[in-house]
Amino acid sequence: MKKEITNEELQKANQIIQNIMRYFQSKVVGQVYLGYSMLVATMTNGHILLESVPGLAKTTAAKTITEAFEADFNRIQCTPDLLPSDIMGTQTYNMADHSFETKIGPVNANFVLLDEINRSSAKTQSAMLEAMQERVVTIGGKTYPLPNPFVVIATQNPVEQEGTYELAEAQLDRFLLKVKLQYPTPEEELEILNRIEADVFSCTSSVVSLADIHYLQSLCKQVYMDDAVKKYIVDIVQASRNVEKVLPAELSQYVAMGASTRASIAFMEVSKAVALINGRNYCTPEDVRCMGRSILGHRLQLNFAAMADGVEAERIVDAIIGTVKTP
Repeated sequence: MKKEITNEELQKANQIIQNIMRYFQSKVVGQVYLGYSMLVATMTNGHILLESVPGLAKTTAAKTITEAFEADFNRIQCTPDLLPSDIMGTQTYNMADHSFETKIGPVNANFVLLDEINRSSAKTQSAMLEAMQERVVTIGGKTYPLPNPFVVIATQNPVEQEGTYELAEAQLDRFLLKVKLQYPTPEEELEILNRIEADVFSCTSSVVSLADIHYLQSLCKQVYMDDAVKKYIVDIVQASRNVEKVLPAELSQYVAMGASTRASIAFMEVSKAVALINGRNYCTPEDVRCMGRSILGHRLQLNFAAMADGVEAERIVDAIIGTVKTP
């Protein structure tokens, strides 16, 4: 039996959340949904994939959200010649005592930024699967646990750009959320120039501790979700697997495969985090729908016809959620 979250616990959580978002917004202009998404990923100990053309502050946003925490942070710049051992670590031979020493790679941190992940080869991308799913690394037959929290923030350029490798379906499924960034408005771009001129990015300071992150993660697990809301989640995911029964033919023809059970788990975990951010100790259907595009969009497999006709996954997701009856 889970303990009910008290008003005092909600107030403490709200203060931590406000401190994080205030710091993020002091460094990143606009991109409110992006900051919100990265906060949700941290609260659920999940991974997040950011996609946009170069220069839209993907890396800046990742560095900013991690600066707010008193936690370990490593950045890995992905290139075509990057090897799995460059990320995971390897064994080196010590000639002094004729033994092998294990050197764990930069993946051993609370927050790992994989910059331009789709510029690394499929072999290197797949090396992260164990770390992202099991939160351990295996080197020389021995398993080493990764710290808690362990959040991978990956960035990628659109796959149609030259010199990139599309992420495999199994890799995409490990990301709790995928967020696509848009160009800033003229007013936001002017504010960016003003902040660059004022050198606001050189001032960094942690506003929350690791203990605060653990507190939010623990509280998220205690958020109440009624069985009716759980069934609502299941119905949405099931609908993605049976689109020909719920969507008109002009849309269902574009879906090759629906979402896995990880989508249902992601909906539940994200909904609880959203409820906590909104100051509630229970989930509503609105919490489920809130980040539906970011949860389901990258888990739907669209066919070549969708690419040819310019149909995006977000349009399909909206249609699927729209067909499911709200409890």
